[in-house]
Amino acid sequence: MTDAATVSHVFDVDQQTFEADVLQASLTTPVLVDFWAAWCGPCKTLGPMLEKLAAEYNGAFRLGKVDVDAQQELAGMFGIRSIPTVVLVKDGQVLDGFTGALPEGQLREFLSRHVQPLEAAEPAEEAVPETPEQAINRLQQAIAAAPDRPELKLDLALALMHAGNVAAAEAELAALPANLATDARAVRLRNELELAHAAQAAPGVAELQQRVQADAGDWEARDQLGVQLLRQGDAEAGLEQFLVILQQARDWNDGAAKKRLLAAFATLDDAELVGRYRRRMASLLF
Repeated sequence: MTDAATVSHVFDVDQQTFEADVLQASLTTPVLVDFWAAWCGPCKTLGPMLEKLAAEYNGAFRLGKVDVDAQQELAGMFGIRSIPTVVLVKDGQVLDGFTGALPEGQLREFLSRHVQPLEAAEPAEEAVPETPEQAINRLQQAIAAAPDRPELKLDLALALMHAGNVAAAEAELAALPANLATDARAVRLRNELELAHAAQAAPGVAELQQRVQADAGDWEARDQLGVQLLRQGDAEAGLEQFLVILQQARDWNDGAAKKRLLAAFATLDDAELVGRYRRRMASLLF
């Protein structure tokens, strides 16, 4: 059975594709052209060996197959009088060739005069994601080795936040030099910390949902519910809670809903979601 590796290096040639697939292609990769026919017994012996070698050489050359019955004009261009006939095209010119079904050893000798096998690419090892704890350890060591690189301290603050160590992340953020205060990652972390503090002070989702069901105008419960949903990964449901407050009680708690939305936007990676809710927020404000 012909495998996928072989198929990738073997192709059919006709009058229309010969210029591009053989002559032009040979400027970068040699092309071995096999003139054959279905009724030809020696062709049935030679063809599989050529395909095997094409796979083994792993792209050092490509094998073009010309059915002389279907492509008589093309066969005539090469003056084919008997089959199988094989020609090697390189740099747009016929470089070498032979007629008849050569044994495999002679085929290898023929090829060795013109091309060398390419090594198959090693399969890439799947990278194992670094855990937050590993990131913290790596960054602490890097900071110890290069204490004059404040950007490493920002990286450490982010890693601490991802590990759930809110207090330590906040301490690292507060100790950053002023030039990093406006860094996009620092701004995001500041908003993440704000939401984390709000979540720590709030009841659980189930209790908050009961409060909102009992009183749709319980803005504090709705605000806390939005924060908890965001922290638990249900971003759209969380944003929806803030949007309800913005629509029905815009000025509640000194405009808290708008502030929550802006903080949430700064922490989310879903650009489509953020864009959609930014537009909805703008339609309510302007």
